[in-house]
Amino acid sequence: MGSVKNVDPMTSMWAWLAYDLRRYRLARGETLATVGRIMRVGTSSVSNYEAGERRPDLKGVKSLDEAWDTSGHFTRIFIYAQTAHVPDWFREHLVYEQRAHTVRIFEPLAVPGLFQTPEYARTALTAGGVQDIEQALAARLDRQKIFTRPNPPRAWVLLDEGVIDRPVGGKAVMREQLAHLLEMSQLPHVVVRIVPRAVGYHMGLDGAFKTMSVMPEGDVAYTEASEGGRLVLDAQGVARFALRFEQIGADALGRTASRERIAEALESMT
Repeated sequence: MGSVKNVDPMTSMWAWLAYDLRRYRLARGETLATVGRIMRVGTSSVSNYEAGERRPDLKGVKSLDEAWDTSGHFTRIFIYAQTAHVPDWFREHLVYEQRAHTVRIFEPLAVPGLFQTPEYARTALTAGGVQDIEQALAARLDRQKIFTRPNPPRAWVLLDEGVIDRPVGGKAVMREQLAHLLEMSQLPHVVVRIVPRAVGYHMGLDGAFKTMSVMPEGDVAYTEASEGGRLVLDAQGVARFALRFEQIGADALGRTASRERIAEALESMT
């Protein structure tokens, strides 16, 4: 079970939610088990909520407000926390990424971090103004180990065509990157598909996102933004991203045609 000793309600909306959940529970003299029954989760889940180590869902906090007659207090905090864009959510989404059995990624601008070569990643991190390049690079490459573990996740990747034509780091770096992407696309648990430039404007151009299927939580989503991304945990929000992925994928090339297009881009980098 989680530890609540370091939860500071002043640090974020999620921390406030965790702090108030424990504060209200203790004030009412209720046990973790009682709260678990209200929220329809196990005792360990409530403990982790109070420690800020896991996030409750909207249905659970609404049930809490109803049972405790708190006039929507927990629901409001949850909604504000969920709609904020904070840098910490990138780190938080990595926990789900490492545990996911299925990952779906859409990228309109760059090769996803899970598929980047060291030099491509170094170029991207440098351009992004990251201060400690070596530390960030090591962390990014470490994330990629999920594909070599005994039970790797299935990965479905949609890339806008411009991603494979943009010579990030120069042609030599991009050749290596495209060769790696082509190699990864041959793995039985990895599907890479290209969205042709000829499609024109599509809803994916709003920005990169991914959905992750994790047990026992179910599906979660992460959407990127320049000043920090957003982790989406509620079922309706995740469903919108799942639908968006399907709609973008409807215009993408098939698996074989996508490999051929990547090989063509690789050839053009000579």
